[in-house]
Amino acid sequence: MDKILPLLRANARTSVTDLAKSANLTEAEVIARIAKLEADGVVLGYHTVVDPKKVSKEQVSAVIEVKLTPEREGGFDKTAERISRFPEVQSCYLMSGGYDLLVVVEGTTLHEVAGFVSEKLSTLKGVISTATHFRLKTYKENGIELNKEAGPQRLAVAP
Repeated sequence: MDKILPLLRANARTSVTDLAKSANLTEAEVIARIAKLEADGVVLGYHTVVDPKKVSKEQVSAVIEVKLTPEREGGFDKTAERISRFPEVQSCYLMSGGYDLLVVVEGTTLHEVAGFVSEKLSTLKGVISTATHFRLKTYKENGIELNKEAGPQRLAVAP
């Protein structure tokens, strides 16, 4: 694996100068490697992790377990790709276990997300059932702890 990739995953805003120092490369080499990673489709994008409590706009997030009937000559792929194209869908994963897809959806209200499930998702050909779980609180997002409290991290020890 490229030396630059773990550094970018840890902090995509790290300067080229700092990346070069950390990877023991020149700035020109870092720029070239990042360009190649992007051109080869290894790096697909850069994201910002936002603390939902500190944003004025209300956001509702849900994870949805979806059971599917596999299609001939395509398995779950065609249905999963169709589901992935909905703008409400943030992520879509093929899973092992008791359901086939895990779909992460965002909306502005519970009713909006519920409407998506009942009107768009569950009506698709091949969808057998869904189970929706609403996110109540986020503790960690993409490796970043959101609810850090200042002060000691250890419990006090009493005699």
